Formats: sequence, C-alpha cells, structure tokens
Amino acid sequence: MNRKIARFLADKQPATPCLVFDLSALEQKYREMEKSMPEVRIYYAVKANPAPEVLKLLVKLGSSFDVASVPEIEMCLKAGAKPENLSFGNTIKKERDIAAAYAHGVRLYAFDSEAELEKLARSAPGSRVFCRLLAGSEGAEWPLSRKFGCDYVMARDLLLRAPTLGLVPFGLSFHVGSQQRDPTRWDAAVAETAKLFRELEAQGIELRMVNLGGGFPARYRKRVPTIAKYAQEIRAALLRHFGNRVPEHLIMEPGRGMVGEAGVVHSEVVLISRKSATENKRWVYLDIGKFGGMAETMDESIQYQIVTGSDAAGAETGPVILAGPTCDSMDVMYEKADYKLPLDLKCGDKVSFLSAGAYTTTYAAQSFNGFAPLKEYYI
Repeated sequence: MNRKIARFLADKQPATPCLVFDLSALEQKYREMEKSMPEVRIYYAVKANPAPEVLKLLVKLGSSFDVASVPEIEMCLKAGAKPENLSFGNTIKKERDIAAAYAHGVRLYAFDSEAELEKLARSAPGSRVFCRLLAGSEGAEWPLSRKFGCDYVMARDLLLRAPTLGLVPFGLSFHVGSQQRDPTRWDAAVAETAKLFRELEAQGIELRMVNLGGGFPARYRKRVPTIAKYAQEIRAALLRHFGNRVPEHLIMEPGRGMVGEAGVVHSEVVLISRKSATENKRWVYLDIGKFGGMAETMDESIQYQIVTGSDAAGAETGPVILAGPTCDSMDVMYEKADYKLPLDLKCGDKVSFLSAGAYTTTYAAQSFNGFAPLKEYYI
C-alpha cells in the first residue's frame, strides 16, 4: 500500500468496504507503458474500471479506449474522448447497439463470426473492422475460454468477404489471457497473425493493424515481469514474424495492468470463527466478498496481497479461510490458497486487498442481500 492511500485511510477513516484509488499511480503506469512501447497505441480497456476520474485522466494523457457497450462509449465521450479514438472491441453486439455506436461516430469494430460481420455491414457501413483470432492463454492466472475469437481459416474467409459488404478489412486481434505472467506467450499469436497477413495480401487484402490485446499483469502475490520485459518480447515477436514489414498500426488494450496496482480495497472483519474445537483454520468473514467486488477470487484465480493493521514484523500468524458477508455459500474467497493472518486479528479490524483497482467496482453486485455497492474514492 503506498503512502498516499495509507494517509487517506488514516485521515478519513472511510466506512468499509471501499476502493481507494491513487490517480497519480495510474498516470505513472500509463507513462511507463507509453515509454516502453511508443510504437503501440494504448486503447484502455474501459471494463477494468470505468470511473469518470479514470477516464478523464486517461483522455488528458492521450489514451484511446477499448469499449464493450454503448454505455461505455457514452462514458468515454462524456469524459472528453473523441469517437475516432474508440474501438468497439466486443465481438457480441446487438445490431441496434452497433447502429448507436455508429451514430456516435465510432468507426472501428471487432468481429469473429459471419453473423456479426453482416450486422456491421448493415449498421456501420464503411467502417474499419478487425477479426479476433482464437489464441491460447496458457500461463494466465485468469485464462480466457473459446467464447471469443475464430480460427485461422474462418478469419481469412471473413476478412476476404468484408470488402464485398462495404466494410474495410483493417486488421486482426487476439488475447493471450488476463494476468498473463509469461511475456513470451505473444509469440505464437503474432506468428499466426503474420502468416494470415501474408496470405490475405496475396489475395488482394492489405491489412494494416494488429491488436495485441490485453493480458498485461498487475502485481498480486506472485512477482510479475516488468512492462519493459513485455515490450521486449512483443517487439522481438513482431520483428521475428513480420520482418521489416511490421504493420503501421499497433494497438494494445491494457486494463488490469493499467489500473490494478493503483487501487486498494479496504474492508473490515465481521466475524472470526472455527467450525470445531479441533479445527486449525479460522474462518475470517469480511464485509466484502465475491458479490461485493471480489468476483475474481472465483476458483481462487486472482490472489490479492492482503495486509492488516496487525502485520507487525514477527507477528505470529495462522491459516485462515476468507469469506464474504452474504448468505450465499459460494461467497468464499480463499480456502486453498494458504493465506495466513495474524493470530490476534479480531472483529472490527481492517483488512486491505492490494492491487485491487481493476475488476472490483465493475463486478460488484447491486445490493445483493441489501449490501450497498462498493464505495469508491479517487484521490
């Protein structure tokens, strides 16, 4: 936890649970990414944290935006973004939403199926389109399924068809999995992308853009490589497979990697108990759980670093199971991840989840069991 957030918590003592987000940390991360990969245009993945304060700062810094819905488009425009700097990256869109985006001035769209391409042709005529390829996500702590993307042959055939429908075949995209801790995982996807570029060029289609997706990690319990290391590996992959013909338009869509480390979720211990007199593990119930913003603890995939007010050097700790406050039995965050908390922890003590600036407020349920949505402070 950085000093700025710690000072805010000490001075303001806000009611829990809440997210406290350091905007200066976001600016630092944006500049770090921009410096590491100046040839790649940043399209911030709005779904990670769409707070007006976040969007306004990113507009000021010069970011573009990856949007997944019309409300996200409208939030970006309200924050000052220009429609030409928006990419409608969701491949599953209602046709009326495509028409609404087009009316707002959006002209860059993702697709991964014939039906989606036809909807774009009808409701976003003349727009630039890019096809999402299926990609492996081994090495990612939040792997992606086959829900998005299509295979090589389908992507080729759809991009060949795009001009016949009045659309501009602009490029290809892929995603190697969220919280991807292995920077070399971009290589195989870049290789397939370059091969498809060459094949389409031979058939008269000149693509100009590669969307490298997201996947850039935040720092949780495990160490992650630096952004500079990701830049090095991605740049090497592009040169290896495209040679001296690297596409003129390169896009990346950081979400978690952009905002994750800037936020802390602050919570309170509601209850500490054991299920039997002989059980070693304590159950620690907090006033936040899966339905209050910690949805990414599902399957214990994202493991936040946790700190308490009792974390003095040498303090004795013991194993715990961490659970939320709701009456849903699925609201257990960590049971197998070997978390240990101070033995003197008591009801009313504060517990903070670090690097929680992404996918917390946006995942929070709206008043499940009557609990209010996660409160947010941007400082």
